This record gives sequence, structure tokens and C-alpha cells, in this order.
Amino acid sequence: MARTLSKNNWALFLLLLAGIVVGSFLGHLAKDVSFLNWLNYGMDFAIGDANNNNIVTLNLGVLVLNFGFRIKVTIGSIVGVIAAIIIYKKI
Repeated sequence: MARTLSKNNWALFLLLLAGIVVGSFLGHLAKDVSFLNWLNYGMDFAIGDANNNNIVTLNLGVLVLNFGFRIKVTIGSIVGVIAAIIIYKKI
């Protein structure tokens, strides 16, 4: 009954989330630095637009649910994901 050692998928998931957050944060910090502002370049993907009050709304009379989803992919977050994968492979 030997158990094979395998890498934990939750560790990868948490490392990827941390890489996205740290990479986005560094990109946001570097937006005013002239030679690092490319880290903050990216695109928004969204369902609904909270700024224009154009979000998906489900009105049930007693309960009103608003749905929206937004993700911003930046070069910094991509670099963070790559760093997280490299760290995961080193563990």
C-alpha cells in the first residue's frame, strides 16, 4: 500500500492566484515608471459594466440580484503566473 507522492493541486491553485495578485500589484505600482509602464498594459474582459449601471439584474420582487464579472489581464499578471509555475515546479 505504497502511496505515490504527487504535487498538490491546491498548492498550484494558490500559487497561481498569488502570482496573479502580486503581478497585477507590481504592474499597477510600475505604471508611473517610464521603463516599467509596459507591465500595466492589458485588457479588460467583463460581463456587465458597473460604471454605467449596465449589469445583469434578476428582479424577483422581494429579492434583486445583480450579476457582474470583470477580469483584467496585464503583462504583470502574466509574469506573475509564469513565476508561480516556476516556483511550483521547484517545490
